[in-house]
Amino acid sequence: MADTRSLRINEQIRVREIRLIDDEGEKNGIMPTMEALRIAKDRDLDLVEVSPTANPPVCKILDFGKYRFEQEKRLRDSRKNQKALKIKEIRMQPKIGSGDLDTKAKHIQEFLDEGNKVKVTIRFRGRELAHTELGHDVLNEILKRLNEASYSIEKPAAMEGRFMSMTLNAKSAK
Repeated sequence: MADTRSLRINEQIRVREIRLIDDEGEKNGIMPTMEALRIAKDRDLDLVEVSPTANPPVCKILDFGKYRFEQEKRLRDSRKNQKALKIKEIRMQPKIGSGDLDTKAKHIQEFLDEGNKVKVTIRFRGRELAHTELGHDVLNEILKRLNEASYSIEKPAAMEGRFMSMTLNAKSAK
């Protein structure tokens, strides 16, 4: 359906004739707008233009406040079912110790278990740039310490300036 703010109701409908659908869903055919408006007022309801592009436009008799509430509720429910995808980043250096590597791997595993993407980044400083193979070794060691069933490699290890990074995607538990 259209956005409820863009719908024309009651006296806002300026066309001469409309195709009317009453509050029970019955088609009443083409009639003058003023007559349809009178029928809606007699039933204490609103005349709402639901299809302005049709020829003649289609209007419905309904309770506009209730209609707008239901539309907004449907929109809220559809947003509630969406999961926002987050990318978590873990940074380290090529000369990381074994214990620190265990801790970083544990954090990465937790992020993956939550369903997030993880970008693992290694920062090179100074002369470390001459030994980028150390970065590959660290990233491979991280992969060895992770549960293989929980991730897939979305973007393999690659250099980006002074950084080497790879992106891991959580495998969905289906």
